[in-house]
Amino acid sequence: MSVVKLDILSDPICPWCYIGKTHLDKALAEAGDHPFVIEWHPFQLNPDMPREGMDRRTYLEGKFGGKEGAVRAYAPVVEHAEKAGLTINFEAMQRTPNTLDAHRLIHWAGIEGKQNDVVDALFQAYFVDAKDIGDHEVLADIAAACGMERDVTLRLLQGDTEVSEIRDRDAHSRKMGVSSVPTYIVANQHAVPGAQPPELWKQVIADIQSQLAADQG
Repeated sequence: MSVVKLDILSDPICPWCYIGKTHLDKALAEAGDHPFVIEWHPFQLNPDMPREGMDRRTYLEGKFGGKEGAVRAYAPVVEHAEKAGLTINFEAMQRTPNTLDAHRLIHWAGIEGKQNDVVDALFQAYFVDAKDIGDHEVLADIAAACGMERDVTLRLLQGDTEVSEIRDRDAHSRKMGVSSVPTYIVANQHAVPGAQPPELWKQVIADIQSQLAADQG
C-alpha cells in the first residue's frame, strides 16, 4: 500500500493539539489500514518564554488580563476536551513551561521511532498529571517510560544539542505562514488547520485511499 506523509505542527502545552491528536487517533483506529506516515514538528506557542518557564497564574494574567479572561478563553477548550473524552487538569497546573526541551525530546524520539508515544506521554504529563514538562528530570522520565535511554536523554537535555535546529524549524514554519497549532500538512501540499473532528479525518483518509487505488489501477 502506498503511503502519504502527514506532518503535524504542534506544541505539547497546546490544549487544541491534545484534542486534535485524540480526534486523529480515533479516526486512524477506525480506519484500520490508514495511509499516513506521521511526523511531529516543533512550534512554540510562547517562543519568548524564559527557559525556566514561569508561574502559570502570572502567565495567564499577562496573556488574558486576569483570571476571568483566562476562564473565558479556556471555556471552549474545556467543552471540546470533555466531548473528546479528555480531562484537562487546569486547576492543578502550577507552571507554564518553555517547550524547547520538550520539542528536542520529540525530535530525538523520532530518530528512535517513538515519536507518537512521547507526544502522548507529554500531553498526559502536562494536561492530566500537571507536571512541569520544561523540567529535565520530568522529560528524562518520559523518555525512559517510552523505551528511550534515560541517562542519555538527560545528558543531551543538559547540553544544547539541537537547540538552534528546533528554533530554526519553528521560525521556518512561521515564515511559511503557520500562525497557530495544530496545523496538519497532508502529502506536503494540503494544510489542514485546527483540531478537526474524527469525521473530517475519516473523509480525508477515504479520499486518499480512493485516489491511491485509482493511481494504481
